[in-house]
Amino acid sequence: MFFRNLTLFRFPASLNFDDLDTGLAECLLKPVGALELSSRGFVSPFGRGEGEALSRRIDDAIWVATGSEDKILPGSVVNDMLQKKLAEIEEKEGRKLGGRARKRLKEDLVHELLPRAFVKPGRTDALIDCRNGFIAIDTSSRKSGEAVVSDVRHALGSFPALPLNAEVAPRSILTGWIAGDTLPHGLSLGDECELRDPTDHGAVVKCQHQELQSDEIAKHLEAGKQVTRLALTLDDHLSFVLGEDLVIRKLKFLDGAVDQLESTERDDLRAELDARFALFSGEVRRLFLTLEPALKLSKAE
Repeated sequence: MFFRNLTLFRFPASLNFDDLDTGLAECLLKPVGALELSSRGFVSPFGRGEGEALSRRIDDAIWVATGSEDKILPGSVVNDMLQKKLAEIEEKEGRKLGGRARKRLKEDLVHELLPRAFVKPGRTDALIDCRNGFIAIDTSSRKSGEAVVSDVRHALGSFPALPLNAEVAPRSILTGWIAGDTLPHGLSLGDECELRDPTDHGAVVKCQHQELQSDEIAKHLEAGKQVTRLALTLDDHLSFVLGEDLVIRKLKFLDGAVDQLESTERDDLRAELDARFALFSGEVRRLFLTLEPALKLSKAE
């Protein structure tokens, strides 16, 4: 259940989640209707059909998951049928439909096709850290993250979560780390970065499997390029790429963290998932508390 990306939002740590399960139950995912394009709602974090629990809380960490069902109705299919219908009408009636009539005909075709369209299921997991007041969502898309926050807000009635905000431009801090500034305790440089010329339409350099404190990178910095994405490692537990948008991508648990799971025997899948969530939530919390002062993240009020 380890997330691959983290888009984070902050909320006041004093927020109460005692009524969360009640709210989640009222926002349960329902099958998409015959004439609907999509449906959203909460699903069990243990998987669909795995019982009625819509959240799992261990200490001050809560695991929730939003599900979706989207009809797959390619625009090319609709447009192809529309052109055939228009050709038939023109042949039979000897006239061409106007703009409004074409729009109504297209809407009728969509309603006709929807009941036969394939349904694509989706799922997005989220970690709510009640102690430190942040929610981490398994997506690199701000739009998708905001959709999950909106779902939680709907379930709770109020959820004043806002995107992370840094008091100093993140790219200046990332650039400093490559240039030789002291990294926060536990963090070390990886082997990947993206550098951009700050001018409009400036050059972009993407480096992978590269020694970042090298003469080659130093020349780019001397030319005025700034770091917009940077690979980092937290001890021997986590590797990730931090962007200037404060999104964490390519999150990967390393041997130092995974060894903790393998050292304990568990009897069933639920116990295994609980152990993974406990480990995951603890490591993400440690990562957040490491980055918070380093990036000068603003507190939620």
